[in-house]
Amino acid sequence: MRGVALRKTVMKPLIRATSLLFSVLFAGVSFAQHEGHDHAASDTTHVHEVVIPTADVHDGHPNEATGEAHDAHGVAKFNPGEMIMGHVGDEHGWHLWGHTSLPLPILVYNTQRGFSAFSSAHFDHGHKTHGGYMLHEGKLVATDAADGTDAHHATENEALTKATWDLSITKNVLAMLVSVVLMLMIFLSVAAAYKKRGTSAPKGLQSFIEPIILFVRDDVAKANIGPKYERFMPFLLTVFFFILINNLMGLIPIFPFGANVSGSISVTFTLAAITFVLTLINGNRHYWGHILAMPGVPKPVLLILTPVEILGVFLRPAILMIRLFANITAGHIIVLSFFSLIFIFGEINAGLGWGVSIFSLVFTIFMSMMELLVAFIQAFVFTFLSAMYLGSAIEEPHHH
Repeated sequence: MRGVALRKTVMKPLIRATSLLFSVLFAGVSFAQHEGHDHAASDTTHVHEVVIPTADVHDGHPNEATGEAHDAHGVAKFNPGEMIMGHVGDEHGWHLWGHTSLPLPILVYNTQRGFSAFSSAHFDHGHKTHGGYMLHEGKLVATDAADGTDAHHATENEALTKATWDLSITKNVLAMLVSVVLMLMIFLSVAAAYKKRGTSAPKGLQSFIEPIILFVRDDVAKANIGPKYERFMPFLLTVFFFILINNLMGLIPIFPFGANVSGSISVTFTLAAITFVLTLINGNRHYWGHILAMPGVPKPVLLILTPVEILGVFLRPAILMIRLFANITAGHIIVLSFFSLIFIFGEINAGLGWGVSIFSLVFTIFMSMMELLVAFIQAFVFTFLSAMYLGSAIEEPHHH
């Protein structure tokens, strides 16, 4: 009966919470993309020309058209910064190997042009325009150029760009879809196992998932929230496994894995915003009383303490957002930096590149193992802090 009770009280709410979480995350990513356009646009001009001149190649100097440095023979040099930021950032296509990429759907709504849908392959890796849009520094912007125009000499219409909502299935969005499918497969399989075996000893995947669920319930939810922990279990379990699975997927450098979902500020912002909203909604009189007017504190001191407490309400989700984003992104950058040393020294001398590759691969493997540990730690820390904030919001006053 223990397995059946667990399935009824946890699995169905968990599935509903998973669907709700992904919907909010998708909206958060779209909102962040739209806000990025608004902040990038200038307030003084409405139309400007995006021109990246194709200057002649000079020895050791970057080509302004590609951002790559070239040697005296015109051979492109390895650009570690461009490679690293390309791997940790979001894209409208999924790089597979070499010059091969998987095009993703472009879904864009403009208040004047309406809704448009097409493949990112039409952009030719950002070199062409299509449907009145082009990719500028990885962002989708509106343009007045005809289809197939060289994007380096196309003009961006900032007024149209401000009215554009990018709802595209980007690399991170597709990775989140994959993680949601994996979560549903895992938990539906575990629920079926509980239904079949009942209270007998767990086997297979069930024996791996059950200790994690019990750990989140006993050591995270109960310890921080108290007797009313059950209503927050679907959210805490969904957040924990969502972050954990995406962290682990980001360590596998092959499609459909390798996306830096937890290292996207829009994703971590949305996760923290959900915790923030739940804390505000569930906050009781005792919670707000301590924030707005802490008992036993002289009124002159409240003039300083109350603004600090109100600021703390907003700082808590900000800490959640930045902590997860910074730790995951920093780990990916360190791993890619060690790997880049092979190519940096290889351009100096082939033998030096082979020699450095031994130490570089050792450090890369070491950091990858550290990232494996960090994947679990960051999922735990985010869930633990969320439970602590929720527990403080519903805590009842203690009477002596």
